[in-house]
Amino acid sequence: MHRYRSHTCGALRASDVGSTARISGWCHRIRDHGGVLFIDLRDHYGLTQVVVDPDSPAFKLAESVRAEWVIRVDGRVRSRPAGTENPELPTGQVEMYATEIEVLGPAAELPMPVFGDVEYPEETRLRYRFLDLRREKLHKNIMTRGAIVDAMRAKMKGQGFFEFQTPILTASSPEGARDFLVPSRLHPGKFYALPQAPQQYKQLIMMSGFDRYFQIAPCFRDEDPRADRLPGEFYQLDLEMSFVEQEDIFAAVEPVITSVFEQFAEGKPVTKNWPRIPYATSMQKYGTDKPDLRNPIEMQDVSEHFRGSGFKVFARMLEDPKNRVWAIPGTGGGSRAFCDRMNSWAQGEGQPGLGYIMWREGQESSEIPGAGPLANNIGPERTEAVRAQLGLGAGDAAFFVAGNPEKFVRFAGLARTRVGEELKLVDHDRFELAWIVDFPFYEWSEDDKKVDFSHNPFSMPQGGLEALNNQDPLTIKAFQYDIACNGFEIASGGIRNHRPEAMVKAFEIAGYDEATVQERFGGLYRAFQYGAPPHGGMAAGVDRIVMLLCGTTNLREISIFPMNQQAQDILMGAPNEASPKQLRELHIRTNLPEK
Repeated sequence: MHRYRSHTCGALRASDVGSTARISGWCHRIRDHGGVLFIDLRDHYGLTQVVVDPDSPAFKLAESVRAEWVIRVDGRVRSRPAGTENPELPTGQVEMYATEIEVLGPAAELPMPVFGDVEYPEETRLRYRFLDLRREKLHKNIMTRGAIVDAMRAKMKGQGFFEFQTPILTASSPEGARDFLVPSRLHPGKFYALPQAPQQYKQLIMMSGFDRYFQIAPCFRDEDPRADRLPGEFYQLDLEMSFVEQEDIFAAVEPVITSVFEQFAEGKPVTKNWPRIPYATSMQKYGTDKPDLRNPIEMQDVSEHFRGSGFKVFARMLEDPKNRVWAIPGTGGGSRAFCDRMNSWAQGEGQPGLGYIMWREGQESSEIPGAGPLANNIGPERTEAVRAQLGLGAGDAAFFVAGNPEKFVRFAGLARTRVGEELKLVDHDRFELAWIVDFPFYEWSEDDKKVDFSHNPFSMPQGGLEALNNQDPLTIKAFQYDIACNGFEIASGGIRNHRPEAMVKAFEIAGYDEATVQERFGGLYRAFQYGAPPHGGMAAGVDRIVMLLCGTTNLREISIFPMNQQAQDILMGAPNEASPKQLRELHIRTNLPEK
């Protein structure tokens, strides 16, 4: 018999009754029933109930074992007594009567229990991550992550993509976040950068004639952490294709992502035919470029109903052509209590309030009178026009935001989400996927007081070089697209700007001269001089996709050894100080801020 096991803790079945077996694992739970000990022994594969009574030669040792001790058990497999079977366990028909126990690894007193699903402080969970990972839910999430990555890889190869690994030590590139820099010992004073994304390399792979590339790529960005973005590093399904237009990318990627969601959605509906939503439409209807389409609320522009009205606050705002009034319909929200609650919430968000009109239940007439200060000020005719435009009825409400949409759009999106959640309009048991298209190529940077790239600097502007030469930069759209799912951006990509002269012009508008382009993107710039195929691609966030499919909103629940909110690995003690010898070898001195 094998030194440690003849079976795993998830393998024994009724067909094994009467045989002898050897299993090893962790003591998950220990129960004393009137002098008879029951040990639930757990390993990666499952759990087996071990029984030890005073007649067993293993009884004395069994009395000394504690939770999370690692033991080996020899014994006989027998059926559980009638009425004690556990249909929830694959091994629930049998138990193992122990004849011999060996302690393989005793455990100290636990800083947190493994049995059960009690919440513990994040600091404790990360410091003792090896214990946290033994817990059933987290262990399952990590295994699900591996299965999702396997499925992605299989689907990509099935679509004719080839897997390549791009370098980890590379040059700094403006991907929208800070680089992690690595000092070079062999080249004093110079630094490598860890890749924020394999953007330039995957384009160079297309220049090299490989046609279809993908990898599960590690990416590194030195940015502040948040729940839906891990500090330091993350993984993406990265891909690129040659001789394609935007529709070709959609046709290749949509079936891959849809099938992965369907495979791991545990029966929840998944969007079959993804809608294409222009960026401007998404912002106007949903207040975000990553809309949660499980929420049926669509905002509408109702400016004309307030222009010149008795509600002077809005009427005066609308004298400025940049300003608008948007309505957020709230089906079922037509009560004073709910409207007052939304108004208080808006004040908590730093707003003066949230105007509303409600149409109370029990109205019999064809024209349902509205109630509230706004209705009183604009009068019944305009109130009825608002109700008719929004398709609302008795028992419903509408909430209003006004001003310059560029300034209020984020708040409007939050208000839409709040109304949908509070009124229980959101169907949480589904996955709604959509393409967001036609992103603006440039945006105005208020900090730098200049035009800057709004998305990906390597994308092709719609209209090409002619648009760059003749159009107001802030009106140029790009062949750029995102995938949104349930309120998260899970992928982003674009058709690439593969013409050298267009690339130089695009960067010139953003404040980079040709010399800078050649210096910072020399490899790509040179490659474009020697026959560049039209190409495009995208990258899907593996971590966010796994997070959604595991039903959590925190990436730490699906990452095996994550950092904490301060970007520290408190399990391994990183980042830590370098020794004087290491710093000398790298020709580096530290210049620490004063405490």
